[in-house]
Amino acid sequence: MAGWTQQRFGNCRHHSRSVYRDDPLRSRTPLEAAASFEAEGVTAVVHTWSGPVRAGLHPATGGDGSDACSGDMLLQALLACAGVTMRSVATAMGIDIVDAELHATGMFDARGTLGVSRDVPIGVQEISVVAELHTDADDATLAKLGELTERYCVVGQSLAQMPKIVIRKRAVL
Repeated sequence: MAGWTQQRFGNCRHHSRSVYRDDPLRSRTPLEAAASFEAEGVTAVVHTWSGPVRAGLHPATGGDGSDACSGDMLLQALLACAGVTMRSVATAMGIDIVDAELHATGMFDARGTLGVSRDVPIGVQEISVVAELHTDADDATLAKLGELTERYCVVGQSLAQMPKIVIRKRAVL
């Protein structure tokens, strides 16, 4: 991380950890995302950090491939979180990573989401993240890096829980 040394990173982490130990309520960090049905078709426009993204049906479920797939977006969010977490952990451990390539893969069975079969799971299954690192770290150190990345990756840990979905009727103006 440009400008981030192990000592600087450690100092920032130590300060944050001390603050959160002293005042646990300050550690609760809100996150949010917004979307709308402003585009035509079976789509949702998600307002992302880098601009609006129109998500639509995957070609396996009737889409034409012109819209972003939310399953791909899920894997992208996982890679973003895993990558940042991995760099944070590597910095804290003093691991020098010259370069890295990260890839996430997953599989979904369209029969589940299309309601063809109740016996087929709905959702992205068999998710894996592979990180190929250019580093001198030994195998034991890399195994520990992987273990801690899995443990502290917020998006990865969130995949283990089904989100609550609330639908409300909004007054028409």
